[in-house]
Amino acid sequence: MTSNLEKYKKDLDNLISRGDNLCLAIQFECFPEDFESRLDRLYKGKKGKAKLISGYKELLPSFNDSYQKWYSESLSLVTQLLPERAEDFFSFYKKPKTHRKDITYENYTIEDALLGLEVSRTDQWEGKKIIADKKAAIPKFKQQINIVKSIKNRFESSLYDIKQLVQADLYDSELDSAKELNKKGFTRGAGAVAGVVLEGHLMQVCQNHKIAVRKKNPSINDYAQLLKDNKVIETPVWRKIQHLTDLRNLCDHKKESDPSTGDIEELIVGVNKIVKNIF
Repeated sequence: MTSNLEKYKKDLDNLISRGDNLCLAIQFECFPEDFESRLDRLYKGKKGKAKLISGYKELLPSFNDSYQKWYSESLSLVTQLLPERAEDFFSFYKKPKTHRKDITYENYTIEDALLGLEVSRTDQWEGKKIIADKKAAIPKFKQQINIVKSIKNRFESSLYDIKQLVQADLYDSELDSAKELNKKGFTRGAGAVAGVVLEGHLMQVCQNHKIAVRKKNPSINDYAQLLKDNKVIETPVWRKIQHLTDLRNLCDHKKESDPSTGDIEELIVGVNKIVKNIF
């Protein structure tokens, strides 16, 4: 089985490659003449230069069509492996929540570029002058790529803490075990294993966000409440965790009938989503 570490490395290399291509694409869109000149120098003296240049340009992705998928995948990876930079990564894309009195080159975002926003002013001496347009998003996007690339340095550094990667592998293995138990009809055992994974993960998320846990023996709902109070999770996620806890409790408390395999399958799927998306 491929380890999470290997999977992350493969995903990271793919994101870096796609990011570099997107960076070339937006530069071509914004500075076509300069880009043509660079390609002309690159293929200077080569046979069939015009065809080579044309082929190169055709291979470039559309920035507007491809950026959102790259951003979503990259944000997920940054959030998990470099959480201290996630807010920076997000801010380069998203318009600020507070109202911008003026849109300038400095506060123009990638989201503005995707919407085609252009800010200009006109005076009697200079005529129309562009203040900010898609070109202003290029430095922001380059910073996003640099953040993604910096993750690679952490993989290669002996100081990189792989605790959470190892833990993620362990959770995957335990949830696989829970699935097998459920298939064989051991619903209570399967649910108990899934509950342990959920509790352990929420405890780790609290530690990640430096949230103090004062109860001596906190429960899943205690962890969820702390995460909600500290705005790590929203109310719908908090309610989902409560529901998963109710399913887990069907396994822990002896009743006349065992929980159904459907109940436990829902619990396992729900826990897996929490583990993969809440950090």
